[in-house]
Amino acid sequence: MQFCDECGSMMHTEEDTWVCRSCENEEQRDSQAEAAMAIQDGQQDEGAPDVADATQDAAETMEVSCPAENCNSDRASSEMLPKPGGSYEVRLFTCVECGHKWRES
Repeated sequence: MQFCDECGSMMHTEEDTWVCRSCENEEQRDSQAEAAMAIQDGQQDEGAPDVADATQDAAETMEVSCPAENCNSDRASSEMLPKPGGSYEVRLFTCVECGHKWRES
């Protein structure tokens, strides 16, 4: 792949010349430089990269008493959310029994 020295656009080949479709700049092709360019045939597809799944640990709970009236649960799931303005994060809890939500004080 060759990029135009004038405008930075990707160039295409026309016989023994690289031609820019944006500014019509032309450059002579260099067979040695082209041989050093990576081609797709020589590359290996290793599949999609590993990506962290934000829901992966969603089933994990921690021991914390639910503050809701009429609920005696001591298990809740938690998540960290950025505070508006980006100054710090807030931990939000959700009771596994009644679904009550509260934030860490």
